[in-house]
Amino acid sequence: MKNVLIIEDDMNIAELERDYLKLNGYKADIVQDGTEGMQKAVSGVYDIIVVDLMLPGKNGYEIIKEIRKKLEIPVIVVSAKSEDIDKIRGLEYGADDYLTKPFSPAELVARVNSHIRRYERLKGNNVTNEIIVHRGMEINTSAHKVFVNGKEVSMTTKEYELLIFLASNPNIVFTKEQLFDSIWGSEYYGDTATVPVHIQKIRKKIEKDSANPEFIETLWGTGYRFNS
Repeated sequence: MKNVLIIEDDMNIAELERDYLKLNGYKADIVQDGTEGMQKAVSGVYDIIVVDLMLPGKNGYEIIKEIRKKLEIPVIVVSAKSEDIDKIRGLEYGADDYLTKPFSPAELVARVNSHIRRYERLKGNNVTNEIIVHRGMEINTSAHKVFVNGKEVSMTTKEYELLIFLASNPNIVFTKEQLFDSIWGSEYYGDTATVPVHIQKIRKKIEKDSANPEFIETLWGTGYRFNS
């Protein structure tokens, strides 16, 4: 049974999330305080985290940031903050998904299912075990590690999947829509705006100058290409 941690100070919403997840075979714990939630989130006993942004104690952004220092598990934000800037900020801090309140509990369950399946496929090394090398960057797919000039670079699951996809298909131009379908898939309820956000995050980690990228090139009006 998969374990879900719900960090949500509105008990009515938290119990609704928990009940729907339990009906679909998950074990779910609720924490209403952000500081306690952050401690539990990094404990290593959960398969996925569902977190609000506005919390007493530590806020959701702080929690996500701390999770990403230690774990790669999926993180889904469920928040009343619906502005694009809030969604972008959540993704930049390392969230894998963003769901706006009010929401359908069935949709939340679908997203939890999708993210856990994708994470397990990735951790199960369904990607062919090999080392991909491109001009000072090395991707060890069996170890799920990325190195730039010999230094390991930490990446979220979605950043890693996107980088692997592009690096495995060098010199091919992919539209934002194609990348979205390949990495997030039809089960994902978000939009393609998440693609450039993740591209920018990857560039900051692998490029000497993210404003003038050598690896992941933007072809304006067309899409993105990984230069070998």
